[in-house]
Amino acid sequence: MKFEERLARLEGIVEELEGDELPLARSLELFEEGVTILRAADAELRSAEAKVQRLVEGDDGEFSLVDLDR
Repeated sequence: MKFEERLARLEGIVEELEGDELPLARSLELFEEGVTILRAADAELRSAEAKVQRLVEGDDGEFSLVDLDR
């Protein structure tokens, strides 16, 4: 699932959880799915952040490109 798809699914889960008359079992299923999706999205964001840092942070504080396989 792409990051954008994860966000869209999380929005759908929130909307469904905010609705009335949702059985407890369904609420728990949605919550569990949401936590799983949130963890995956967080990991993807952390990875992207690390790549950006490696691309722009030089030892001297100047912008530079570095090998991402380090």
